This record gives sequence, C-alpha cells and structure tokens, in this order.
Amino acid sequence: MTRIDAKFAELKAAGKKAFVAYVMAGDPDLETSIEIVKGLPAAGVDIIELGLPFTDPMADGSTIQLAGQRALDGGMTLNKTLDVARALRETDQTTPIVLMGYYNPIYSHGVDKFLVDAKEAGIDGLIIVDLPPEEDSELCIPAQAAGINFIRLATPTTDDKRLPKVLQNTSGFVYYVSVTGITGAAAAVAGEVGPEVARIKAKTDLPIIVGFGIRTPEASRDIAAIADGAVVGSAIVGKIGDGESVADVLAFVKTLADGAHSA
Repeated sequence: MTRIDAKFAELKAAGKKAFVAYVMAGDPDLETSIEIVKGLPAAGVDIIELGLPFTDPMADGSTIQLAGQRALDGGMTLNKTLDVARALRETDQTTPIVLMGYYNPIYSHGVDKFLVDAKEAGIDGLIIVDLPPEEDSELCIPAQAAGINFIRLATPTTDDKRLPKVLQNTSGFVYYVSVTGITGAAAAVAGEVGPEVARIKAKTDLPIIVGFGIRTPEASRDIAAIADGAVVGSAIVGKIGDGESVADVLAFVKTLADGAHSA
C-alpha cells in the first residue's frame, strides 16, 4: 500500500473527500517553493501534486507554463525537484506526493535511476501526461514494480471504447480532466462532470479526482461533492506568480481545502 492508497482509505473512513493541490517545483525560487510545499499539509492539502518543470508543457495553460519557465530560469532541474520532495519528508512522512510532468526529463535521467531516486526522495505517484497506455512498458509498469503509483488522465473525449485501456494499469487514483483543453482555460461545471465521473466509476474501484478549471472554494466543494475529491493548480500557481506571500498563498489554499472537505 502506497501513501496514496493509505490516504484514500483514511479519508473514506472519515467520510471525507480529498483535496489535491498542485504547485510547480522551484516557483518562484527553490527556497520559497520548499516553504510553500512544507506548508500545504497544515493548510488542509491531502495530496501534493508537484510539478516537474519542462520547456514544452503541452497540456498546460499560460499560468503553469509561466511558472515552469520561472523555475527553469532559476536553475530548476529534475534532481532539485526531488530535493523539494526530500525537504517535505524531513517533517512529513504521511502526505502523498505525486510528481506531475512530462517524460523527456525522466527519459534523459534514465528510467531505472529515476525510479530509485524518486522512491528515495519520497515520491508516491507519477502523472506523466505525454505517455499514453500504449507506452506502459516505458515507465508505467516499471514504476508500479518499484512501488510508485502511475496515475492516468481521463478526459471528456475518453469514450467507452478507450476507457478500459486508460484504466488498465492505472493505480492510486484516476485524474478526470473536467474540460476539453489546457489547464486554467475554462471553468469546471459540476452538472457536466457528474455523469462522466459516474461513467468512469462504473468501470473502476479507484477514486476519481477531478481537476482543471477549479478556482474557488465553492467550485472545489461542488466538484468534490460529485467525485472523490478536487484538484486545484492554476489558481494557486497564479497567486504565487503574482508575488503573494507564502502566508497568503497558504491561506488561499486552506479556503479551497475547506471547500472540498465540506462536500
């Protein structure tokens, strides 16, 4: 059982929905990024999604693209991203960390070495958005063998023919992308998302977490109410990009977490 599995079991026993927060490693700089990440659990975050900066983030909107660019301009690397996870593990051994990004930096690092390094750093799951199920032998299956969950995205265009393939080797949870398009581009609508979550739930026992387009505590609550939890990324990253203090960013995160937990 990974930390992700344990967290969902804990939440289910408590009758609570999950709140997942995404931040870009190294944004606005390494030290501030570590401070934010270390503050997320106390702000109510159940699972941390840690963005791995990459030069060509095709699934991300401008807010997260700019965050990645700021991080890269500041000298952020894969190894330093793992250092952010290590910093959290100095004080927190229970909050799951999911590394979200693209395959190129991992491929360049070497898959076997990456999995050893990620496990040692305290990474619990991977979301690698440009590796489809047809490429499971590249990273997904080796990651599962190493005890790291491989979390797959399902989208509004994942039809009933495609869905079994998407779910085949997925573990931890399924990340349902609530809108067609990039991060931060449109608002998630609970009435539209609900039937899709139900359709996926009919095919898997894994928790379904919904992300993309959730920007307010009310939206966090409404989406969590029809799924197993909500993810917020761009709205948080936007606050960081605007230069808000760590305390103000974490206070905003707490309002989002409270929204999801009130569902």
